[in-house]
Amino acid sequence: MDLLLSLNDRSIYLVSQGPPAVYYILDHKAGGILINAPAFSPAVWGALQDLGGTRFLFLPSHFGVRDLALWRAAGVQVLAFQEEVATVSATDVDVAVNSQQKLTRTIDFLPMAGRTHGTCGLRLKNLPGVLFLGPALTPGLSRWPELIAHPDDYSYESRLMGVFGLRDLAFDYVFTDLFVPGETAFGPGADRAIRAHLDALLA
Repeated sequence: MDLLLSLNDRSIYLVSQGPPAVYYILDHKAGGILINAPAFSPAVWGALQDLGGTRFLFLPSHFGVRDLALWRAAGVQVLAFQEEVATVSATDVDVAVNSQQKLTRTIDFLPMAGRTHGTCGLRLKNLPGVLFLGPALTPGLSRWPELIAHPDDYSYESRLMGVFGLRDLAFDYVFTDLFVPGETAFGPGADRAIRAHLDALLA
């Protein structure tokens, strides 16, 4: 596991490149949070325990589903956006979140539907802000996450609406389902890079 970012109150690790990429957040209030599910194994579980343990597993979309029964059996709570639960499987989700809920005072959820029916991001609000956007954006030629149409998009129009909402947010770092160490740009300056990309689409 590679440490990607160390902040005052949390650290962010890359667990696996995937696809989709799996991240681990060690937050001083929420505890350990997985973004997407890695394959469950004693080695992975032990490594996460050594870092600080795992309390939650958040699925930005059903693309991140892997070994959920095993993670739940280990005591990890699985979270997914309410619109994505049926696709994930209701029996594998402990908490169906919505846009009004927060995980802690400084961690909330950003609906980003379109890539899948219920794609949802997770935001670390306290500055420097960090976004985990799952498949909503994909690193492009700029190396920064961009809005790239996929032939199997649930609704590209919905993706446009959700992604353009990012123009009003302040955040320094962003992570998506695709991450290549040494190649993918993730910050600081993520909000400026994404805003410039979206402005170019509007031009």
